[in-house]
Amino acid sequence: MMEFAAIQHLKQRKRADLIVLPFWQGKQKAEAATKDHALKSLYSIPIETQDFKGKESELLIIYDQKLPEKRMALLGLGEPSKITPEKLRRAYAVLAKACLQKKFKEINLQIPSIPSLGEEGLVRGIAEGLLLANYAYTLLKHDTNKENPVVLLQKATWISEDKKLLSLAEKYRSISQSVYLARDLVNGNADDVTPQYLAQIAKDFAKKLSHVKATVLGKKELEKEKMGLLLAVNRGSLHDPVMIILQYRGNPKSKDHTVIVGKGITYDTGGLNLKMSGMDTMKCDMAGAAIALCTIQAASSLGLPINVTAVVPATENCIGPKSYKQGDVYQGYSGKTVEIMNTDAEGRLILADALAYSVKNLKPSRIIDFATLTGAIEIALGAETSGLMSNNDVLADLLIRAGSDTYERVWRMPLYEEYKDQLKSDVADIKSTGGRPASSITAAMFLQEFVGQTPWAHLDIAGTAFLADGRRYHPKHGTGIGVRLMIDFLEHL
Repeated sequence: MMEFAAIQHLKQRKRADLIVLPFWQGKQKAEAATKDHALKSLYSIPIETQDFKGKESELLIIYDQKLPEKRMALLGLGEPSKITPEKLRRAYAVLAKACLQKKFKEINLQIPSIPSLGEEGLVRGIAEGLLLANYAYTLLKHDTNKENPVVLLQKATWISEDKKLLSLAEKYRSISQSVYLARDLVNGNADDVTPQYLAQIAKDFAKKLSHVKATVLGKKELEKEKMGLLLAVNRGSLHDPVMIILQYRGNPKSKDHTVIVGKGITYDTGGLNLKMSGMDTMKCDMAGAAIALCTIQAASSLGLPINVTAVVPATENCIGPKSYKQGDVYQGYSGKTVEIMNTDAEGRLILADALAYSVKNLKPSRIIDFATLTGAIEIALGAETSGLMSNNDVLADLLIRAGSDTYERVWRMPLYEEYKDQLKSDVADIKSTGGRPASSITAAMFLQEFVGQTPWAHLDIAGTAFLADGRRYHPKHGTGIGVRLMIDFLEHL
């Protein structure tokens, strides 16, 4: 991962591949966004000719033998009155991608002065833009292309008189490290990232991280607990199911306790309702599990004074002679019976057991679940925002605010009582699906049946967790969306 360093003045900088200077888009021409104009003579020509105007995310690289770096990048931030942390993220992501393309390893950054954002907003935008874009999944590439190897940025030196910026940058570096792991887990082979692999990740966290404890329920324990829905989904798989309980106690004196439940379908064939297409991406169906586990990692690394537990029901949904069957009825941990309408709607089943277990055993103040649950949410909202359903307005509003701060936006969908009629069953307490109309909503209403009166929010990340093409600072495939959202949410509880 990229390292950060800090100096106070341009004269203190060491050699690097590039020096980066930020600029505003002025009324007539670009204007420097810093107080130090020592290098003005080297960049004056493209400013005067307006070859560079300082527009949002505009980037111009010029060359000069007088520079220790030999190269200078002019980076546009747009109009001062319109600057936000997100616009900084996008601008510095453009810079990071250009560095990747040119295989730069070290850069010097002259940090802009933006009082309107405050130190936190300034650092968050710059650090996250650089870090989130500085990622490539190469773990499965044997002998990476020698002619065109992937070279990531290794060091960025911040040039600013404000000594506090580096410590803030390290905070976002720590969070981004957890985002990287979430991406790696989603991108990994399904044959490698099995339920047992996720369980080992949790156990390793418990050994390495402060105030973290891991408990793993194996198949025998799940049978003893009568988690019939999780066990039903698992029946076609060679790998046994697990339920992971990863606890972080950052404030033992407090009774406040957030539980994050993450869907952990490590591969989804659809079961007997075999998927007709798109199965090549179904290793991503454990993105919710990755978010839950990596949020614990980030919370512990930051030493947040909160109590949070990740609960991950994990299994494959495979096809085989023992596969659970459409039309049959299975009883879950809550005691409710469920009529299976489609074996490809398996995520809600394992979540139902995990939610019911959490309510009964973990005394949550609130429960938030993350799941790549329905294709319908991508049709409704695309890949720009996750679907949010909740039984609690305060909790929903906090998540919406956290989504706005991190730009991992969420959009609230209704849970009107009338939708519940679609889940009525003639032979069981509830049907697993409510048909095509409002299918993302009825999926959430199914989950709501297992949380009782506990404040609960469901985030359907089917459109945002895995991208066919990269965009801005999100790479192609696993995005890690949800980790930054949860850390921001937990910080503001």
